[in-house]
Amino acid sequence: MRGKNISLFLMDGEPNGRMKCTLANWTGVAYKIPRTKLDSCKGRDDLSQSGVYFLFGISDQTGESVVYIGQAGVRKNGEGILYRLQEHKRNPEKDYWTEAVVFTTSNNSFGPTEISYLENRFTNIAKETERYVVKNGNDPTPGNITEEKESELEEFIDYAKIIMGTLGHKVFEPLTASVTTIAPNNDSSEGDDVIFCIKRSGADAKGKLTTEGFVVLAGSKIRMDIVPSCPDYVKSERKNSKDNIDDNGIIRNEMLFKSPSSSAAFVLGASANGNIEWRTEDGKILKDVENSEVG
Repeated sequence: MRGKNISLFLMDGEPNGRMKCTLANWTGVAYKIPRTKLDSCKGRDDLSQSGVYFLFGISDQTGESVVYIGQAGVRKNGEGILYRLQEHKRNPEKDYWTEAVVFTTSNNSFGPTEISYLENRFTNIAKETERYVVKNGNDPTPGNITEEKESELEEFIDYAKIIMGTLGHKVFEPLTASVTTIAPNNDSSEGDDVIFCIKRSGADAKGKLTTEGFVVLAGSKIRMDIVPSCPDYVKSERKNSKDNIDDNGIIRNEMLFKSPSSSAAFVLGASANGNIEWRTEDGKILKDVENSEVG
């Protein structure tokens, strides 16, 4: 993939304030707006247009990251995206969100068909990646569009994915999207994904090393019992993940851990050195595989 030229404008002169984001050769415009800064956006013409928005926050009940995805058309009073966000701010049922990300266009080209299609696609992608709990109650309709318009909107989505990640939300990125790979010539930018395994003590797990940590893949089997000296953080993680593990110890959905060792400890129910426990199919330990990258 080629490099991208992204422009980030700190509207309040600080990294935790409002941001405007544009991308070279893209008609889209994105805003990252803290909930507390909505009133500061009044009077901006592009936020009175149609668009699609994301409300990000944390669930008070579970502590999980949550997102609500919606669309905003231009009202008779000329209000669009910003007015819709202010409605959400006044809604006590949506008090979980702390930040909004908005997508619109520099040429005001979004109509009802475009925003319906984008809302549908963004919602389905977010559900598929399973990074966030998607708060939408119903699946939005994609509407009826021509194949030419679909191609145009899919290109918009590709750019929006880049922008969203740049703004700090990986709602569109699968856990194994950015996997460290090792090629036969030790060039880590090419080659097949390396799958690491743990097969002992009743465990039969597979995982991948990524730029965010270590991902244990769905279908992996963990050791059901834990040793008395098992670290407290592993016990807590297993308790919090009980809905993601069936009665046979099979992990239903991919799980991201901060390090190979924390993932190995989760799988084995004991303290573990992930650099040694995780091995390739031919028995090469993770540490040696990583060393081969710079060898």
